Amino acid sequence: MMMTMEYHNPVLLNASVDGLNIKPDGVYVDVTFGGGGHSKEILKRLGPNGKLFAFDQDEDALANALHDERFVLINENFRYIKRFLRFHNVKSVDGILADLGVSSHQFDVAERGFSTRFEAELDMRMSQKNELNAYKVINDYDSANLTRVFLDYGELKNAPALTRAIVEAREIQPIKNTEHLKQVLSRFLPAHKSNKILAQIYQAIRIEVNQEMDVLKEFLEQSLEILNPNGRLSVISYHSLEDRLVKRYIKNGMFEGEPERDFFGNFSVPFKTIGKLIVPDHVEIKINNRARSAKLRIAEKL
Repeated sequence: MMMTMEYHNPVLLNASVDGLNIKPDGVYVDVTFGGGGHSKEILKRLGPNGKLFAFDQDEDALANALHDERFVLINENFRYIKRFLRFHNVKSVDGILADLGVSSHQFDVAERGFSTRFEAELDMRMSQKNELNAYKVINDYDSANLTRVFLDYGELKNAPALTRAIVEAREIQPIKNTEHLKQVLSRFLPAHKSNKILAQIYQAIRIEVNQEMDVLKEFLEQSLEILNPNGRLSVISYHSLEDRLVKRYIKNGMFEGEPERDFFGNFSVPFKTIGKLIVPDHVEIKINNRARSAKLRIAEKL
């Protein structure tokens, strides 16, 4: 597929890489390679004996591979980080960076179906190898599952009504593309906030298609396993569902509940939070509008 001139504008570039506290001879992982912006910055800070592994499940990202003997690009989902690092004889690392969400390239290539701006097939797969796509979610899911997707991942209070409209429409004919889906849901899209509601609908479908919440949980648990003591985790998230999981895991080492207390009544936690929540300044948001919802959290393994 043809690359766009600007594949992806890296968000919070310096802050996220600074958060890794890079050692020149360390081993690091960029689990969301994309256009390679964060990886390039990490390589700048590594010495000749340093090593960087990068993951990206999107085949399009392979065209951006960096030609550097210290660099390895792995065309896989980062939910398998531990497995594929082991394949490269790496059992532990000094830092991991994740820039979650959809890349600029994926939004800008109309036929991928991620953007509300274009008419496209119902796809939304971050990897074309995935069997599940947006078409199957919209046309094959039963009412209960479809409502769950809109409620849990889009946080849409009118999820049952959205589901009813879709089920009624697809009984007449399959909903084949994004324009057809917008027509089916048009009565729920008032002009003054149609973009916001559509973004929530698309987000919900995309998260389901790519199992993003499960992937994030698996990644965070494995990150704890493979980080060296004092190793850093630097994670950029773009919506409250992601950020909530990251925040809880960094704080407690679990996604729900609280960790056990020791004899003295202190919590036993695996990470130390580094600094405060970091968000882009107005200058970065003006340059790159997609940065507006970004949140960066940094943690150090104890």
